[in-house]
Amino acid sequence: MPSAKLSAKAKRVRLLLLDVDGVLTDGRLYIGEAVGTDGRPLSVELKAFHIQDGHAMKMAARGGLIVGWVSSRHSPVTARRAKELGIRLLAQPEPGQSPPPPKLDAVRRMAAQEGVGLDEVCFVGDDLVDLPVLATVGLPVAVANGVAEVRRAAVYVTRQPGGDGAVREVIELILKGQGKWDGLLERYRTETT
Repeated sequence: MPSAKLSAKAKRVRLLLLDVDGVLTDGRLYIGEAVGTDGRPLSVELKAFHIQDGHAMKMAARGGLIVGWVSSRHSPVTARRAKELGIRLLAQPEPGQSPPPPKLDAVRRMAAQEGVGLDEVCFVGDDLVDLPVLATVGLPVAVANGVAEVRRAAVYVTRQPGGDGAVREVIELILKGQGKWDGLLERYRTETT
């Protein structure tokens, strides 16, 4: 059962921003090479996204939450998955951009663009680069397998690790705290096959 403080923070959330590698994925990157149809080598990057997290992001949108992703690493795979899920807020560096821009800049820009106060933002992170954002938003969340400093900075630490349903857990927490979860479930209870 969430604490009164956590419930109050969840009720205020209008914008859910998620780190990608380590939150939406388990943090592993599979990088290799393949041969293109023209015979030239191609770089290949693979990541695994949890399908329940994806479905929960769709439910979050139906529940009125705005969802966005913030990454310190450029990845065509990330952009593709965001597009598949209808995530229109995606911040990642340009290819080869080093160092990447601070995540806090992207979070501030996205909140301003959506007319949302930083106290109405939930951010889910896992690593040290997420600390400035976690210190600024209304509901800072860490995934279970996040580094110790990030877990200490969070108001809530998920039971599930990143890439394994942690985002689904956070979305359920927010939507239940806002009294929207049961209404969203009604769609599934009444659908016929």
